[in-house]
Amino acid sequence: MPAAEPVTLLAVAQLAGVSKTTASDALRGSGRVSEETRARVLRIAEELGYVPNGSAQHLRKASTGAIGLHLPAVLTRSNYYMSFVFGVVEKAADFNYDVTLITSGAPNRRPPRVDGLVLGDPLGGDPVVDRLMNAGVPTVTCERFPGGARAGGVVRSEHATVVGDLLDHVRSAGASRPALIVAGNESDWAAGVHQGYREWCARSGVAPMVRTVEFDTSGEELHLAARDLLKSEPELDALVCAPAGAATELLPVIRECGRTVGADLLLASCVDGPSMRSANVTAIDLRPREAGAACAELLFDLLDGAAEEGTERLHEVELIRRASTLSKQ
Repeated sequence: MPAAEPVTLLAVAQLAGVSKTTASDALRGSGRVSEETRARVLRIAEELGYVPNGSAQHLRKASTGAIGLHLPAVLTRSNYYMSFVFGVVEKAADFNYDVTLITSGAPNRRPPRVDGLVLGDPLGGDPVVDRLMNAGVPTVTCERFPGGARAGGVVRSEHATVVGDLLDHVRSAGASRPALIVAGNESDWAAGVHQGYREWCARSGVAPMVRTVEFDTSGEELHLAARDLLKSEPELDALVCAPAGAATELLPVIRECGRTVGADLLLASCVDGPSMRSANVTAIDLRPREAGAACAELLFDLLDGAAEEGTERLHEVELIRRASTLSKQ
């Protein structure tokens, strides 16, 4: 007599009237699930005789108890990525997992001993990222990978849209010729920032003024780019800085060029952080802790079958308006 087909998570979810993700959260005791829903899902799973699918069972039997986290080496000093790491670690702890940090030193041919991977804003052309993307374990990226490989899951934000909102804001404050300093196009985030700026310029009938710096730019290179803009483009009346921390780092250069933030020059950053809050600089809050947690949660959903391969989830970011762009005198 043939064996009965195993009960699937989808069957439990459908009978309980919830999504697969909600059913998975209820069974794991995680996520934002009401006690009533949790109890209903548990009761139905027990009645149906639900057990996790074979691949998930195999993962648990062979589990290392750890997930890997990789960040671009040039960005690990960023306050954004420190917060991102905390978000991943906190979410992993909810699942009783540890986090192994994978560095971008010389490429190591040994596959990482982890159940899955989170890659924070992976850069195209990074040989370590290329190796990890082909390591044969479930992988989630924060933003899309600009290389050829495809991650099992992506947590992404609408950076081009929020940059357009930022530029609309500086225009409403009296600026008509904004310039951008951006860190290349090696990452999906930087490409989105650049795209948002150019699309806004095209809609507004404004000639773009852009200076591109390396992701691992030195302070000197950043200062040179800003000086060149401020001296060669006298009509420039707003400066948007994409690299993390760049806006406040450029304050001495702005003064040196005879400009005053909030008076004849509006200043904004594409990445918020302590220095932006301290200097009262308008910035985009990328909510890095929440982004890290969202990446880890998607990875665990992939591991237990609650999310399908190729899932993309949107992470909301927010424009924080401060004194540096409130008005142009």
